[in-house]
Amino acid sequence: MGCCGDEENDDDIHNPLNAGADTTSTQTLGEYSDSTTTISPMNSHFSALTCRDTLRLIFEKLPIPDLARSSCVCRVWNSVASDQEIVDKAFKSPWNLKEVIGKPSSLSFWRDNSIGKFAISHRIVRGDSVASLAVKYSVQVMDIKRLNNMMSEHGIYSRERLLIPISNAEMLSDATCYVEVDSYAKREVAVLYLEGGPDPKTIGGSSSSCSVLQTKKRVVESLRRSLQVDDATVNYYLSIAGGDPRAAISQFSQDLRWETHTHLGFV
Repeated sequence: MGCCGDEENDDDIHNPLNAGADTTSTQTLGEYSDSTTTISPMNSHFSALTCRDTLRLIFEKLPIPDLARSSCVCRVWNSVASDQEIVDKAFKSPWNLKEVIGKPSSLSFWRDNSIGKFAISHRIVRGDSVASLAVKYSVQVMDIKRLNNMMSEHGIYSRERLLIPISNAEMLSDATCYVEVDSYAKREVAVLYLEGGPDPKTIGGSSSSCSVLQTKKRVVESLRRSLQVDDATVNYYLSIAGGDPRAAISQFSQDLRWETHTHLGFV
């Protein structure tokens, strides 16, 4: 949880919000004679507001949006509102999640726990299409494309998985989600695995050179099957396409049409 008031003095919380108020506002609680005055933690001199134990009891009951606002009051509030145990509990509470595993790359990840923050990991197998997955998971085709940063369905087999939006919040009840950065979707999400589990290297937003090589190998194998050529040809078209599988397929198709048109044949 970030703090909007890092430059504030910790004692600022004792000052009334209305700087122009009459000096009588410094009276003790028992000296208030105006029955219309509203007594609240923000215009009263409650020392409890700087007691970490008391703040903790209060913040543990707040939803994520209010917890984020509380972290912007002063340093004391920020330090308590940013406590990982409190933030984790507030993030899981609306969905009755069992556990969230992984450390996000940015603490701002915890500020939003809407249903759009979660996704199902679907491992792609031959025969899958965006349309068939939309039917299987009862979601819209456009929602899958949007979540996975896809312009079209071309190159679906160059990916190991697709992220599927969650349409039924009950799926999250008593579930374990993993904080991951999806390299294709280019976003950080809390991923739910219906079968099996994640690669430990992908948890917490980290990726190793080994996983990058494995991804490239899967891309080469997929293109080799699709284009029915050898690895050297696949690597050549990937190199001239800047590593983009869709651009590589497009360039290969153009060359194939040219050779067919000129009757050169293609070996």
